Amino acid sequence: MTGILFNVERSSYVDGPGIRTTVFFKGCNLRCAWCHNPESQSPKPQMMFYKNKCTGCGKCKEKCPNHLESCELCGKCTLYCPHDAREICGKEYTVDEVMREILKDKAFYDHSGGGVTFSGGECMLQIDFLEELLRECKNNGIHTAVDTAGQVPYERFERILPHTDLILYDVKCIDSEKHRKYTGVGNELILENLARLLSSGQRVWVRIPVIPSVNDSEGEMAGIRRLFDIHGRPERIELLPYHAMGEHKYEALGITPAKFNVPPEETVKALRALF
Repeated sequence: MTGILFNVERSSYVDGPGIRTTVFFKGCNLRCAWCHNPESQSPKPQMMFYKNKCTGCGKCKEKCPNHLESCELCGKCTLYCPHDAREICGKEYTVDEVMREILKDKAFYDHSGGGVTFSGGECMLQIDFLEELLRECKNNGIHTAVDTAGQVPYERFERILPHTDLILYDVKCIDSEKHRKYTGVGNELILENLARLLSSGQRVWVRIPVIPSVNDSEGEMAGIRRLFDIHGRPERIELLPYHAMGEHKYEALGITPAKFNVPPEETVKALRALF
């Protein structure tokens, strides 16, 4: 069994408890305007070209079978570029290949209370691959977390929950039309799935990006808080201020990114107080 990943990041401290390896799945069914991993959205491998690294030496054009007129993702340009200006994002992995990477750091997971987090993109879109990886992690005594936006049938949660210790659940907006405007989909299924998870007693950390002019109002955050009051509080709530560190990735993909401001610290502090 295989799946498409775009990164395996070791020694992460931000995707669950302890020291973790975060496995990033390629492909997403949301198009968040503030996404800091735009290379995660397409389910297929892509060529990324970093213009700021390019010196115009011409090695890539010389080695490319099509002389850069078209791209077959053969990778020859990436091999011969002396400045790493070109990169293929996305690679097919087997379960065994991913597990070999994960098991390299098992001693760190055991010592720190860490483990593995499966993220994306939206890892739940490759449900067969995800389920098998989760099962293998549990067979090896590794703590597992799944980071999801929840825009999938609940049956997919039922498949992974027996092998998942923690759900990291992204919540963007309580207003569905606003959610559709900025992500491409309404939030009805997302909130319904979250309510079912909270009511079930599953360990859930809710993560909310704070995006100025989108969801940084007390009304939006109070609406999310009411959802918790009705269905149960998550174990942890994280407010994640917007940052622009992914803009160079948009440029490498030939996409113009949407522009947002970084929220003031006092705004984030006031919103945290609502919870």
